[in-house]
Amino acid sequence: MPKKKKIGFVGTGRMGANMARHLKDCGYPITAVYDVNSDAAQSLAKELNCSHSTTLSGVTKASEVIITVVTDDAAMKQIFKGKKDNLLMGAGRRVFINCATVSPKTHIDIEKAAGKARASTLEGCMASSITQAREGTLYLMVAGKIRTFERVKDILENLSSNMRYIGPAGKAAEVKALVNMVMNINTAGLAEGLGLGAALGLDLTLLREVFAETGANSRVLETDGEDMQIRDHECYFSSAHAAKDSGIAAALARKLRLKLPLNDATEAQYQRMISEGLGELDKSGIAELTFKGRHRTRRGRKKAK
Repeated sequence: MPKKKKIGFVGTGRMGANMARHLKDCGYPITAVYDVNSDAAQSLAKELNCSHSTTLSGVTKASEVIITVVTDDAAMKQIFKGKKDNLLMGAGRRVFINCATVSPKTHIDIEKAAGKARASTLEGCMASSITQAREGTLYLMVAGKIRTFERVKDILENLSSNMRYIGPAGKAAEVKALVNMVMNINTAGLAEGLGLGAALGLDLTLLREVFAETGANSRVLETDGEDMQIRDHECYFSSAHAAKDSGIAAALARKLRLKLPLNDATEAQYQRMISEGLGELDKSGIAELTFKGRHRTRRGRKKAK
């Protein structure tokens, strides 16, 4: 059996940490972890019996494959291009699997920068939640050079129950942007349907059951419908991330001079959640802007629909 590659993690939030735990369970040596939240990284390092690296270059030095799970384009650029410390320092022959939802251009730029450092990158875009990260049942959309994909295919297979190779750099990020765009539109639409149903005095449990048996059915109804009804917005996918991802799709459309009015309206709703201090709620929290009488603006007025 071939030797399992040494793996480092940059980004030890709930997704990254649970991916690291699962790969550890699969027998992969987790060598180093890093996060801007030093306490979170230190706690995970202790749990996994690995190094808590205080530098990005330290993760690279300790690892053969580095999995990154960061928040946005700015964070990606910082970890790969920071002037004083970055992942590409001493990165020859390393492979970076970048799992964050960021713009396709950023993935392309990082692949070029890694190539100059004699390293390789892949997009490992995820369409799953924290539970799937822990269980190794992620849905992965992968893009990059085929030879790089083949080098780390065993790791990706251990992380996923369904994996699709999409194409060259940037293409998985495009697909992921569309997945999240449609998901966010569905979420906003469901919130409006249930919010109107509540205002009409309908039994929302019955209404959800009818939705599930008709053309109103969706995966979002299954994951978020009850949460919207009972106001349980424990965060699995934040409204702030939803705003960011709808914004990525909007930027792609603007570049192509294509109008996406539903996406524009959905992005505006999620941006409003951020401005109202609700950005850390789960995406189901968009219902707080729709259900009559639920949310008051920061100025203390009831929000107007």
